[in-house]
Amino acid sequence: MTIHRRHFNNDEALAAFVAGKADIDAMLQRLSSFSGDHFGVEPEGVHWGHVGDLGFVAERLRHACDFIFKEGECAS
Repeated sequence: MTIHRRHFNNDEALAAFVAGKADIDAMLQRLSSFSGDHFGVEPEGVHWGHVGDLGFVAERLRHACDFIFKEGECAS
């Protein structure tokens, strides 16, 4: 039995990597900018729902950091 494998050119992988990195960089910039604006919440208007929303986001960012840095639940 012959197994056919598609061989990808390294240039294609590099282009996909650069596109993915650009996407992540754009998301990080948007998050940083929105954080600088207190996530669109006026200090006197903060309520527990906002705290929960930030917790939701922090949990996902922590998971991403654990994956990237091999920490927490992704530690080897």
